[in-house]
Amino acid sequence: MTEQTKKAAKTGRTEARAPRGFADRASADIAATDSMIAAIKTSYELYGFEAVETPFIEYTDALGKFLPDQDRPNEGVFSFQDDDEQWLSLRYDLTAPLARYVAENFDRLAKPYRSYRCGWVFRNEKPGPGRFRQFMQFDADTVGSASIAADAEMCMMAADTLEALGIPRGSYVIKVNNRKVLDGVMEAIGLGGEDNAGRRLTVLRAIDKLDRLGLEGVRLLLGPGRKDESGDFTKGAGLGEQESSRLLGLIDAISSALGASPVAGEALRDAFQTAIDKLDELGPRQIGELLRDSGSGQPSPEAEAVLDDTQALSVLEYLRSHYFPQPENGADEAETRRPWLDTSFASDALTFSTWRQSVGASAIGAEGIAELKALARIVRAAGYGPDRIRIDPSVVRGLEYYTGPVFEAELTFEVKDEKGQPVRFGSVGGGGRYDGLVGRFRDGDVPATGFSIGVSRLYAALKAINSPIVAAAKKPGPVVVLVMDRDEIGHYQKLVTELRANKIAAELYLGEASLNPQLKYADRRGSVCVVIQGSNERAKGEVAIKDLVAGAELAKGAKTLDRDAYLALKEKAQVVAPEAGMVAAVRQILARHGG
Repeated sequence: MTEQTKKAAKTGRTEARAPRGFADRASADIAATDSMIAAIKTSYELYGFEAVETPFIEYTDALGKFLPDQDRPNEGVFSFQDDDEQWLSLRYDLTAPLARYVAENFDRLAKPYRSYRCGWVFRNEKPGPGRFRQFMQFDADTVGSASIAADAEMCMMAADTLEALGIPRGSYVIKVNNRKVLDGVMEAIGLGGEDNAGRRLTVLRAIDKLDRLGLEGVRLLLGPGRKDESGDFTKGAGLGEQESSRLLGLIDAISSALGASPVAGEALRDAFQTAIDKLDELGPRQIGELLRDSGSGQPSPEAEAVLDDTQALSVLEYLRSHYFPQPENGADEAETRRPWLDTSFASDALTFSTWRQSVGASAIGAEGIAELKALARIVRAAGYGPDRIRIDPSVVRGLEYYTGPVFEAELTFEVKDEKGQPVRFGSVGGGGRYDGLVGRFRDGDVPATGFSIGVSRLYAALKAINSPIVAAAKKPGPVVVLVMDRDEIGHYQKLVTELRANKIAAELYLGEASLNPQLKYADRRGSVCVVIQGSNERAKGEVAIKDLVAGAELAKGAKTLDRDAYLALKEKAQVVAPEAGMVAAVRQILARHGG
């Protein structure tokens, strides 16, 4: 019990508090979010998607037996029982309700059915920093098309949408993987068939923790298990070292291409960064020594066993040509250099070649690679290079949920946190193919693919880079008509009505305060100006209009401005106009400050 709760209990008053994992939003956040949503909507509609809305609450059985990316099925849902004893739940995403909607209206919908939805979703999970129980998503889905072109279109639309929101090219990447490729590797290592369904699920959930635990943590979960910092032990999938290395080699394509174990590949990366910078000044032997040192000050046995001098030079030359292209038109090299790519190659062909070795003779694995090849051909032909849409085995989100291509939108730029430390926003959206979801309501599967943007997370990123979409959404407060004489409140209301009739946001001060507190109120409301009419102005049929922005500048510059500048600003800070000219005078002040 908090101190505030204890005090409330003593006084008998209810403690004012929001539930954990839920957040209030102020007007500025709402306006900026609305502006962002409008830009996303415009982008989606350019691709031919139409709006649809489903309710917050669905029958629990319609939502399905599992949540995407959850270890414990159905434990992350807010549910309650209706008066007819049927269980209802708050939706946990926008995809499951869409599947129900499509199945219920299947015959009347034009197919493929292309729709977008925006709304709140709810997760009954333990909240934490940046992890809420209520958050907003914006989804687009194509239902009824098995074509890989539908998946490619989702990736292209995701890239276009991020740029439309003010995220420059080079500050994001759309990563693409395929669930079937991983299924192929599991088949190749003996985890195929229904008998191994449970172990495959354990493997998928282990790999899904790559971002949080890293390669070594996932390796433990693929093997005997892992003990976390608190001492809790999670039982692993029970794979041998060879099988685990094969799976992790798929995820870490650079390590696999080098012939090194994933852990060895991870150790080599820091050395690669240094060695690439020194490629022009060092010979093959020196580069080999630098790599074998692996940036740690001690030789790496794994690297020494794998990389001879010739291999080291070959790998570095490839990486430099693909990741660090030569500057164009005399541009500064630091400005043209691409960020280091952790797990994949810039070359689609090299990535696919590496994956083919991993899936072996698996038919489902080969099918997954073929689908990604087709997707890559489509997006490359449309002008989307690997700097925007990249085939990347590190995408492991929702592998339990998706049935084919999986994609993730990642922001690659860094910002400073509250402590001044560099942080990356990482993923702000993702999606994939989910051919089995609509089929839960009908005979036979219905092909579907979709993409979802995490609105709240993306909004935080756009604020960090001061995106024009968010910055321009800030609106000034209303014009406040001050009440100088309570007996004349009807006349003051008439002035407010006249402003509103001319499409100017205005309000009548409804408190009991005198002049200065009323001015402070208007300032806190973000008002650009106020209308003042005392007995003298009313007798002359006039109003005084005080420019609060100019007034603040006047107060700030009283000791620094020269006499002429001070008088010019003072003249702007308050003007007198006849009542008939009030609207025009107010408009002039609003226009002066961009209103």
